[in-house]
Parts: sequence; C-alpha cells; structure tokens
Amino acid sequence: MKTFHILPPDEQIRSQLQAKIDNLTKPKGSLGTLESLALQIGMIQQTLSPRLNHPQNIIFCADHGITEEGVSVSPREVTWQQTIHFTQGGGGVNFLCRQHGFGLKIVDSGVDYDLPYKLGIIDKKVRKGTRNFLHEAAMTEEEACRCLEYGAEVVRQCHAEGSNLLSFGEMGIGNTSASSLWMTLFTGIPLEQCVGAGSGLSNEGISHKLSVLQQALENYTGDHSPMDIIRYFGGLEMVMAVGAMLQAAELGMVMLVDGFIMTACILAASRLYPAVLHYAIFGHQGDESGHRLLLEALGAHPLLHLGLRLGEGTGAICAFPIVDSAVRMINEMDSFLGASVTKYF
Repeated sequence: MKTFHILPPDEQIRSQLQAKIDNLTKPKGSLGTLESLALQIGMIQQTLSPRLNHPQNIIFCADHGITEEGVSVSPREVTWQQTIHFTQGGGGVNFLCRQHGFGLKIVDSGVDYDLPYKLGIIDKKVRKGTRNFLHEAAMTEEEACRCLEYGAEVVRQCHAEGSNLLSFGEMGIGNTSASSLWMTLFTGIPLEQCVGAGSGLSNEGISHKLSVLQQALENYTGDHSPMDIIRYFGGLEMVMAVGAMLQAAELGMVMLVDGFIMTACILAASRLYPAVLHYAIFGHQGDESGHRLLLEALGAHPLLHLGLRLGEGTGAICAFPIVDSAVRMINEMDSFLGASVTKYF
C-alpha cells in the first residue's frame, strides 16, 4: 500500500501567528471564526502571510455494486450522465467554480460506462464500478491501493500547477450507503443513525436501505482494520478521495471538505493517518441524515449550514469566501502599532 509522510504542522510559529492576529485593529477575538481559520492556514503554510493560490475542485466519479439492492432512488446511469454533464459547464459545481475562481478536474475513478475522455475527463478508471458488498468485498486490496495512488497522482498534478488549496467532490449513485458503513464502523455510532435518504428515498426506502446495510455488516468477515473496512465497503471514487486527501496533507495543502460522503472520506483517511485532520477545513453541515453526528465525532466545526446535499464539492466551494476573508484579514488589516491606533480592549 502507498505510504504517506504526514505530520502535524510545526508548532513553533503558532505564538507569532496568534500575536499577529491579536494585534490587528480589532478587539481580540472579535472576528471569531476568521481568526481561527487564519491561524490554521498560517500553521499549515508555516507563514505569517498565508496565500490561497489557484484553488481547484476535484470530482471523483464511480459506480457502486450495492445499487443492485435498490438502496438509491436514482438510477445507476445518472453517474455517467452527470460525469459527462460536468464537462459541459451546466452542473451545480460548475457555476460555483466559475463564481469563486476554482479550476475543475473531473476524474473517472470507476464509472460503469465508456466515457469520452476527449472531453477532458481524467481517466483513472480502476474497474467499472465496485462489487456488491452485500455479498463480497467492494474491491480487492490491489484495487484499493491503486485508488489511493491515483487520487494522490491527481493532487500532485494540481500542486505542480501551483494550487495550494483543494476541495473534493464526488459523483456516484449509491455512495451514501458506503459512507454510512464507514461511519458506523469507524465511529461506533449505530447504523440506524448513519443511514439517510441519499438522493431522495422515502421512509420506506430508507428502511429498506437500512435493512440491506445491516445485512451487509452481518455478512462482513474481514479483520476490521482500517484498510480492510475501506476496501470492503468503500467506493472507488471514495478511496481515490482518501488518497487525494492524504497526498494534499503530505504536501501541506489546505483542504476544503464537502458534505457527508467527503466527510466520511476524511474520517477514513484519519484512521490511516490521524494528522490529516490538521489540514482540513469543513465547509458545511449538510442535510443528509448522520452528517451532523459524523462532524461531531470528528470534532469538526463546519462553516455553513445551508441545507445542501448535492455533493460534487458544492458546499466546500460555497464556504471558500469565508476562508478567503480569513486570509485577507491577516494580510490586509493594519496592526495597532502600524496604524497608530490605541488598543481599545
């Protein structure tokens, strides 16, 4: 399995960063979350003057074998249709990328379709969808390791292009089922609290989904190690996102974490390398059942709560202006000394 070298940011600069933030022309702490974000980003970048360069959103796309069990209201073909649609500029993630100046990379991690790569889709297909984890592991160890490496490769490409901030999204019918199983196995939260409506299941549909996932858990005969759980129940796009997150942390990049699926991915990544969480900013709390509990389990404080549940990276990108404001604050506000203003707190 690919290994990563991820350490918490060096603490030596923390006191200098905090002093700079505290001595801006404002009462101490009066800009709240902007101050904590500025501190986190300065720590990640190890500088008193952090910068956000060439932000990009990466969407990993793949199909899930568990959809054979009727756990999603959306048909399987939506995965490939939406993957192509993203290249045409009319998706939810597209207008947000344009609005906030994000580059967009669309990655075929394992879509069950022969996609037209000439449209700009990045070909990292490992297989055409996962196996049905109700009956067997979603992927082999070798396939999971390839996903980790491919996700890391895409991030290294972004880094070479000058990016130091990334957001991650996904497209994969059935991936809330995989995320729910990762959530219960990695946190101990009962499965019924981890399972929600996905793209719009009725109460009856949610009950069926829960029954299927409960049976899948009962059928699981693995060793419960993090990597075994990841490969047994995960999606190809999800494991690729895990590899991407780990690579971003190793490179000292800022990560904006999107909704339920991407939060499940950073959870899985943290079970492999706990220090990855130092590099993560949680964009929002979505409306998928279980997302709030998952964020709480991670000790995360999301920036927004807008009732979003689209995925694709949309919630993370929506949160970007707040992150940008934090960086502008530390760089553009005067200090009391520089502005010849008496401290008024």
